[in-house]
Amino acid sequence: MPKYVVRFGAMRILGTCDPPADNPFARGTRVILRTERGLEAGEVLCEASPATAAQESASAGQILRAMTAEDANELSRIHEHERQEFETCLRCIKTLDLAMQLVDVEHIFGGERIVVYYLADGRVDFRELVKVLAGEFQTRIEMRQIGVRDEAKLLADYGDCGKPVCCNNHLVAMPPVSMKMAKLQKATLDPTKISGRCGRLKCCLRYEYDVYEQTLNELPPIGTRVNIKEGPGRVIGHEILAGQVLVETESRTRILVRVADITAVADGNETDPQSESDDLRLS
Repeated sequence: MPKYVVRFGAMRILGTCDPPADNPFARGTRVILRTERGLEAGEVLCEASPATAAQESASAGQILRAMTAEDANELSRIHEHERQEFETCLRCIKTLDLAMQLVDVEHIFGGERIVVYYLADGRVDFRELVKVLAGEFQTRIEMRQIGVRDEAKLLADYGDCGKPVCCNNHLVAMPPVSMKMAKLQKATLDPTKISGRCGRLKCCLRYEYDVYEQTLNELPPIGTRVNIKEGPGRVIGHEILAGQVLVETESRTRILVRVADITAVADGNETDPQSESDDLRLS
């Protein structure tokens, strides 16, 4: 029997799981599985391919059964109870005057543990808090300090694009994103427009960056002397996805031309401050 990729937990963990013998599952099937955290509810995404199996060093757990109506009712009850647990945890944090911000509380389906997600600037001595919460809930308490991007993964719903935020939908790992990526794609540099729900640069700026970078390498660099049908000129800007360059001729006329329409490129490049500033203005 093939293994399955299953998504489970508040952090939407992805892992490969072994199914029960001779019991196939369709995409979207809600299941009950056993992981190292305990008994959990999850959703089958697909069969695990060899590439998926290579990425996962070990199985995430064992699928026990498809979710029953009783399981679904129990899961709804747990989610309702989590609200009370959140309020209790928040009250205890205030009573103990801890320098931490409570983000979310996750009650594992089987009741083996409660996971408390929090933000903090540094390390927090939460030993007393764990004792109090363990007495309140009569189960194991796991404290997890997270960052602002993980906070968005737990709490955010929709992004500026109108679709569910990527971190809470399909992203497994948070990709590194830099201002260089935004500049290369000529996105607005207004932080309020290129920042996601977490306040950091949007993950989607990473998606097309490799294509932009590859296409840019195929275009003549800024300052390159070229010949076009209008005469000799100098490259002062790029339209990367269109595969075009902005050329300034000797008569100071600026023309957008395709790379295929350039008849000759000078051996050496000439880059001066004026050309760089022109390119920045085009961005």
